[in-house]
Amino acid sequence: MVNRRYIDGDNAKFTRKDLFLVDVEFYTGEKLENVEPRRLFPLSGLTRYIILLDEEGEEQAVIRNLETLIPASRKIVDDCLREYYLIPKIQQIYAANDKFGALKFHVRTDRGDCSFSIRNIHADIKVLYGNRVLIRDSNDNRYEIPDYTTMDKESISLLLCYI
Repeated sequence: MVNRRYIDGDNAKFTRKDLFLVDVEFYTGEKLENVEPRRLFPLSGLTRYIILLDEEGEEQAVIRNLETLIPASRKIVDDCLREYYLIPKIQQIYAANDKFGALKFHVRTDRGDCSFSIRNIHADIKVLYGNRVLIRDSNDNRYEIPDYTTMDKESISLLLCYI
């Protein structure tokens, strides 16, 4: 059985090393260097149970809840996770057409306009808690709608045909 080391509240301070790596200094004086934050539950656990992996991919510690970290440390871990889990956010749906068994979307994201196709509506469009929608295209790229109810009426109408 693994003896897990948990990071709760302000018992550790984080510093950023590069795009994905952080150092952790515990207030006991112990240090973890060059660890990589990853979500244990990438779809549903956005702020809970973040593991810290060493260079060999071995778990070194677990952050139970990012919201309990001191603000500077939370921002560092959030920034690393945002870079690693870069998923374009769909802001508007211009068109959604079902042709020959493939659903083609033309959308505006926070990274610009794009078009993509999905093969299986039931497997590739997932509605999660809080009206969050995840979409996986035929090239295995992922897109997110953080809350589809905040989109314009036309976008909502197009999306509701398929969820």
